[in-house]
Amino acid sequence: QMVLVESGGDMVQPGGSLKLSCVASGRTFSFYDMAWYRQAPEKERELVADIDRFGRSTNYADSVKGRFTISRDNEKNTVYLQMNDLKAEDTALYVCHAHYSNIWGQGTQVTVFS
Repeated sequence: QMVLVESGGDMVQPGGSLKLSCVASGRTFSFYDMAWYRQAPEKERELVADIDRFGRSTNYADSVKGRFTISRDNEKNTVYLQMNDLKAEDTALYVCHAHYSNIWGQGTQVTVFS
């Protein structure tokens, strides 16, 4: 089955930016709506953003709206999450997911420190 591998996580100061990438293996990436979730200790797993298979429609959690942008490039089998104006509360493991499947990446850690 398709395998997802995230990259781009790092430690940044508040107000900084990061761009996460999730690269999918195989030939079925464009069949899936994709999503970024995040998981922080002591918090529920949160859907951060998602994007339909065509890249036509996106949704964002209220907490990131206006700061984060999800996009995809089906020719590169990649979904991105551009994160701007990062805040301490954005600290989490960010995980890529193919909607309506059991396919998850391993995650990439984003840490926003003061």
